[in-house]
Order: sequence, then structure tokens, then C-alpha cells
Amino acid sequence: MLWKTFRWAFAVTAVGLVGGVLYDGWAALGIVAVLAVLEISLSFDNAVINAGILKKLNAFWQRIFLTVGILIAVFGMRLLFPVVIVSVSARLAPQEAVHLALTDKERYQELVTDAHPSIAAFGGMFLLMIFLDFVLEDRETKWLGRVERPLARLGRIDMLSVCVALVVLLVTSMTFATQAHQHGGHHADKAQTVLVSGVAGLVTYLVVHGLSGFFEARLAGERSGEASGRSGVALAGRAALFTFLYLEVLDASFSFDGVIGAFAVTNDIVLMALGLGIGAMYVRSLTVYLVRQGTLDDYVYLEHGAHYAIGALAAVLLVSIRYEVNDIVTGLIGVTLIGAAFWSSVRLNRATAG
Repeated sequence: MLWKTFRWAFAVTAVGLVGGVLYDGWAALGIVAVLAVLEISLSFDNAVINAGILKKLNAFWQRIFLTVGILIAVFGMRLLFPVVIVSVSARLAPQEAVHLALTDKERYQELVTDAHPSIAAFGGMFLLMIFLDFVLEDRETKWLGRVERPLARLGRIDMLSVCVALVVLLVTSMTFATQAHQHGGHHADKAQTVLVSGVAGLVTYLVVHGLSGFFEARLAGERSGEASGRSGVALAGRAALFTFLYLEVLDASFSFDGVIGAFAVTNDIVLMALGLGIGAMYVRSLTVYLVRQGTLDDYVYLEHGAHYAIGALAAVLLVSIRYEVNDIVTGLIGVTLIGAAFWSSVRLNRATAG
């Protein structure tokens, strides 16, 4: 089972390491390996969250997640995304951005760093909505009961998660605006960009998650015999498609910190794509492994820990708009929360068995 699920990750690792050596010598081997470890450590919570969503899909869509999805994750987010960011923020043609990435790596890194506020605002708001919708929902299983019970009661207020997210975004943009006032007009433009990007992240979440939920609800109606079988098949396909799209946007939001953090290791986009791509493949394979092993059912608090880690990552992204946050801190927060949830699950299982 382990070999079957991770065989593609092992193959991509071999190809990626060899590709790094052929591209830039033996020194590149270490850089690619470090980037792969960085991506895995920062995205373990991503695997747990993805598993909770992927288990709703059939084997076909799970294969799509591991094939088409990994192409989007590696080539889209780890290779093309930094180029697109530079192209848009610096108002360069895409081919000029690629040329800059290959010939003037220092300037390319500066432009990506300059675009960080908008990236962090978009990803931070998207992840914050995931966290809020989780903790504000009344769930039968509760991990931190003293915290989750009052939040569940508050969650009865309609659209509370959206209101909280907008307040957080306003505070974030106003904080950036205060900094902008101290440093001049260029930063003032960034303050507006933070607000617009944050709203875009919020809208993206509402649209993709809303469409997925809509088709899932319609599919449930079809299965209960409210309409014909053929339309039920069509709805199943549409529900799965939007769930897949939701997973891809979720993965994109998780990958922001990995892409930005990778510049602390190297500013070579080829080595970044190889290293982060290897890490992304392991995260994808781990997601499928968790689904097929039924790990989330056996360790019931894991999903809770992952969502708290998402909330922490959202906070880190928003704080990083103004203050630098070390990637080690980001990784440790996620691993600690998921580790605590896992240990709580083990203790519960022992108590139940006893």
C-alpha cells in the first residue's frame, strides 16, 4: 500500500535530483533536497485538510488529483506562479519575466518580494475563511471543547465568518496604510493592493466553495430520489469538478509561503520548481494515503488540528505583510498543532478501547 501510493513521489524525487545535478552540478542536489523538505514541513497540514475533502471523491477524481492536479501544483504554482507575479507586479511581458528570472536572479527575487503583500493578503484571507467556517460550525466531535462550544454558538449568526474576515482584512490594510503614510506613496499603493487582493481571496473562496456545496446538495437530492438518474450523474460530475477546483485553490493558498520561503534558499526558478515540486508530490501522495488508510476516521482530532494550523498560517501570512516571519516558525506551528491533535486522538482511542 505504501509503495503503491508513494511510487510516483519516489520517481519524481529521483528525476528531480538528477535534473538538479544536470542543471547546475552537485551543489544543486543539496538545494533541491532542502527545498523538498521545506515544502513537506510547511504543507503537512495541507495534506490532512486535503484528505478530508478528497475522501468525498471517487477513485477517478483521486487519480485526477494525483496526475492533472500535480501538474497544476508543480508547473502552475511552483514554476509559473512566481513568473506571473513578477509579470503583473512589474508590468512586464511574460517572456520578459522569464528572461529576467534566468538572467538577473537578484532583480527577479526583489520583484517577487515586492509582490508579497498582495500574495499574502489573497492567501491569508482564503485560508482564514476555511478556518472560520470550520470553528464556527457546530460539530459532534470537539477537540478543544471550551473554545469550540462557544464558537459554535456564535456560528449560528448568519454570515459571521465573512464579517469577521472582512474586519480582519480592514485592520490589516489599515495597519499597512499606517506604514505607508510613514514611507510615502509607493507603500500607499501597496496598502490599496492589500485590500483588493484580500477581497479577491475572500470572493474566490465564496465562489468555489459555494459552487461545490451547491452541486453536492443537488447531488444529495438526486440520490434521495427527487429527480432522474441521468441528471444525478451529471450533478455528480459537476460536484466533483468544483470540489477538485476547490482543492487546487486550497493547494495554491498553501503553497504561497513555500514559494516565498524558497527564496531564502535559492532564487533560481528551475531549482525552486524541482525542489518544491518533489515536496508537492509527497504532500499529494500523503493525502491519498490518509484517505485510503482511513486515518482521519481513526484519529478523529487530526482534522481539528489541521484547521487550527490553517488559522495559524492565515495569521502568519497576514502578519508577514508588514513583519518578516521565519519559515521555521510557520512550520513548527503546523507540526505542533497536528502533533497535539494526533496525541489527543491516540489517548481517546486508548480510553475507548479500555
